[in-house]
Amino acid sequence: MIEDYFSIQIFFIILRETLETAIIISVLLSFINQRSQTSAVQGPQQSQNFDRVQSKLKLQVWVGAILGLLICFVIGLVFIACFYFIGKDYWSYAERLWEGVFSLLSSMIITVMGIGLLRINKVMKVKWWIKLGDAYNETESGDKNAVTGLDDSDDLARDSLDSSTPLVGQGPSALAPKPKAKFTKRYFLAILPLITTLREGLEAVVFIGGIGMSQPLTSIPLSIAGGLLVGSIIGYILYQGGNKLSLQYFLIFLTCFLYIVSAGLMSRGVWFLELESYVRACGGLDVSETGSGPGSYDIAKSVWHVNCCNGLTDGWWMVFNAIFGWTNSATYGSVFSYIAYWLLVIIWLEVRLYEEREGVLPLVPIKWQLKRIAKKVKLYETRQKQQPQVAQELSSNHAASSEDLNEREAEAEVLLS
Repeated sequence: MIEDYFSIQIFFIILRETLETAIIISVLLSFINQRSQTSAVQGPQQSQNFDRVQSKLKLQVWVGAILGLLICFVIGLVFIACFYFIGKDYWSYAERLWEGVFSLLSSMIITVMGIGLLRINKVMKVKWWIKLGDAYNETESGDKNAVTGLDDSDDLARDSLDSSTPLVGQGPSALAPKPKAKFTKRYFLAILPLITTLREGLEAVVFIGGIGMSQPLTSIPLSIAGGLLVGSIIGYILYQGGNKLSLQYFLIFLTCFLYIVSAGLMSRGVWFLELESYVRACGGLDVSETGSGPGSYDIAKSVWHVNCCNGLTDGWWMVFNAIFGWTNSATYGSVFSYIAYWLLVIIWLEVRLYEEREGVLPLVPIKWQLKRIAKKVKLYETRQKQQPQVAQELSSNHAASSEDLNEREAEAEVLLS
């Protein structure tokens, strides 16, 4: 029987968890690749700097993802050990709180990162090549402190968190990060995959450990391998597609997609917290595991409910739940939070667009924005100073390439004659 070697339920659970993790990792890796291509400075030393920074940032993403998996395995094994040896499923007491809190946290992180992504092509790429250009000049002059003091991954993390952060100064010393830089900003690109793999991986580990009691153990390996393979392929396709798109279209598509995922996470987080309150009202019985029919949801808070298409147990609906936040049993909190999230994002984008056009934030006294305005002026002045230098370097590189080509043509003519 196929049920002895393959479990559809385990396959879709692993596919859902792998897909969400793969999406986050592939998006971050594509973001790093696109970011490294925005510099206008070219040359051997600059290329080495970009390769070094790119490898460093990619390593940060993978370390965060792997660390999240290791932590979730340890925590999951502790819960499974308690379940098998003590006879109590302690995971069931905290499962909904875990899902709810980490879904809300992931939604907030993705929301903040989205604004930074939209500004890369217009503003942040200027900061990027200015920083590396100054580091290159200092390396040529023999001042190694400028290079060792410049933490590019920290700058990129701050760009993603706050596009108005001052990253451009009058010299290399102004580019060095503060000694007391916050850990979350320095390792921002590692925190998001860590939280994602930790949240998704723990659910998968505990689910597989529990389902092993009701299904043959021979059905677990192939189901896990199939879910991991399909989810990884989808993530790889997204990664390759992101690398081939032009930067501007890639950033627009990426931001829209991330906000759709983030809105779903916000709705899921509220839904899990409401489910937790309903479970406690039922004396600790996890009614969500009783099926999709009557009694599995709180009718007093229900907006709609269908006895199918369960986002926690039913095939491809689990994938829709992971990406878009779909649920067959919507509550007032989950629906209102989804609508409120989009209203907040729209208002936030409108405020930032107004600031881009007018130079100041609306409804905020100018005297409170003087420091912010000074940063923008400094960025503009530095960009104006650096542009002629970059143009000169590009023309020099082009002239050198032309001279080399002419020499080769002359040698070829001598050989032919």
